[in-house]
Amino acid sequence: MTGNALPSNPTGPRSSGAPSGAVPGSGRLDPAIAARLKRDADGLVPAIAQQYDTGEVLMLGWMDDEALHRTLTTGRCTYWSRSRREYWVKGDTSGHVQHVKSVALDCDADTLLVKVDQVGAACHTGDRTCFDADVLPLAK
Repeated sequence: MTGNALPSNPTGPRSSGAPSGAVPGSGRLDPAIAARLKRDADGLVPAIAQQYDTGEVLMLGWMDDEALHRTLTTGRCTYWSRSRREYWVKGDTSGHVQHVKSVALDCDADTLLVKVDQVGAACHTGDRTCFDADVLPLAK
């Protein structure tokens, strides 16, 4: 994690759906990190949340520059909700907090791996992980 967040070029969701007072990609992410990120057409990067000590994959969320900046500087996962078109901090309403242990970019800089200490369920359904409810059969 980096604690020296500096201004960068504005990026982020191309919609104007950010909550009042918050501007997507408001330019606080370290420019060296911002320059490396490869975003989708909406200015977002997928962020995989993984339990830091067990390796359990918990969930997938989306981050823009502002969400990543907040995640790096607060130690709590902040995501961009594509459906609600607003930022959300995991656990603010549910109490199921993600305490950030580390954040890494993949080799292509188009996916984030956020290792967390998950308190309670990671999935909005109340399950520990979003990936245990519907395991698909493999061909033999």
